[in-house]
Amino acid sequence: MKQLEFEEFYRCGRDVCLRAVLAAVGDRQLAEDLVAEAFARAWAAWPRVRRHPAPRAWIVRTALNTRISWWRRRRYEVALGDHDTGAAEPGESGLDPALIAALRQLPLRQREVIALRVFLDLDTATTAKALGIAPGTVTAHLSRAVGTLRGHFVTLNTPEAGS
Repeated sequence: MKQLEFEEFYRCGRDVCLRAVLAAVGDRQLAEDLVAEAFARAWAAWPRVRRHPAPRAWIVRTALNTRISWWRRRRYEVALGDHDTGAAEPGESGLDPALIAALRQLPLRQREVIALRVFLDLDTATTAKALGIAPGTVTAHLSRAVGTLRGHFVTLNTPEAGS
């Protein structure tokens, strides 16, 4: 029973969680690795995760926390020279490459808020709880992120620019 329930959760949640993490980190391969690690941790703690008010948010938050842990370990490693950044191919992730590029320019916390509020469609309170910040802070980060993104995609010649 546990396995079937988790399999259904994975099948229904993997792609949306991957898009949310990809929006936050901007690197397809890294996002896939982080989501895989998060789902592995969810399987190990499934009785607790399944009772979480927003299990998908748990996956995304775990993936983003894993990235921070990896970054902390890697910052002490020596670079071996120039290498590819692993940017997503157009259409591969279901996200527009221009959107990925614009998201990469946002501060990390704004990307995390966008990932949870927009890609996972969580409410403000759940997003705040998942990120460990106040609901007002979520609203402020979302507002700033949307304003920045709007500046990237709305030009003066479009009707939206006048509103």
